[in-house]
Amino acid sequence: MAFPVRTCALIGKFADPRVAESVAALLPHLQARQVRVLVSEDALLPGGATSVTRVPERTIGDQADLVIAIGGDGTLLYAARLVAGHDVPLLGINRGRLGFLTDVMPQDMIASVDAALEGRLQPDRRPLLAAHLHRADGTTVEALALNDVVLQKVATGRMVDFETHVDGRYVNTHAGDGMVIASATGSTAYALSCGGPIVEPHLDVLVLAPICPHTLSDRPIVVSGRSIIEVTLIERPDTRAQITCDGAVIGELDPGDRLQVRSATESITLLHPAGHDYFRLLRSKLHWGRGSLDHSR
Repeated sequence: MAFPVRTCALIGKFADPRVAESVAALLPHLQARQVRVLVSEDALLPGGATSVTRVPERTIGDQADLVIAIGGDGTLLYAARLVAGHDVPLLGINRGRLGFLTDVMPQDMIASVDAALEGRLQPDRRPLLAAHLHRADGTTVEALALNDVVLQKVATGRMVDFETHVDGRYVNTHAGDGMVIASATGSTAYALSCGGPIVEPHLDVLVLAPICPHTLSDRPIVVSGRSIIEVTLIERPDTRAQITCDGAVIGELDPGDRLQVRSATESITLLHPAGHDYFRLLRSKLHWGRGSLDHSR
């Protein structure tokens, strides 16, 4: 990636007033810096902004030198799918809620964008997950995820029964609402709400976190990031499960199908402000350290 950046793409739900506010401030600034701005063809920008280039969204990874995701972590996950396989860094502006991935606050947006354009931010390379849904008819559906691959029940009020294997070794038979297979990055997302551990994002591990398991002994486990996780359904009447990658549905898992999840060869690069501290981020988002002395900052 060459600096200074000459082409960047904006990703976000521009109809959201908070996102629109940031975009309205950012567009004239980028124009003044003579940066070409890409947005998707159907983007509804505030005030009908004309100083942008509209392109098919699927081409953003090929054309942009930098992607700026404005919104919550869901927006950044969406942007990550657009740049997967391309050496295009992501900068997340937090206009959502928690914001473990979109860690630049609105008041710091202009300074952080300028630093990104000039190559002064900290690059943070994160591996992706590769999901392979092997169907009984011989076809395969493949997808990438930054946070997690999730197997979840389709029918309300019914449990789903399934087995897990790690590197071909039987692990457990589960009954419950499903399973979250998370990267270290995704350990603070859905897996966390399932009782999974918080994992420092540069550890080479995967987290398997059962969703509402029927037995208390069915606990989250951490395995090597080089492992291959395989999940299969146990055939029961009306058994149906759905597979999502970072919240995007890739298909249903039926008895006879196999879901395989492993670390992908692809990765993405997040950009952080200088002095970024993961543990300070955790304290801020999870309200740790309250009541202590200087350590609360």
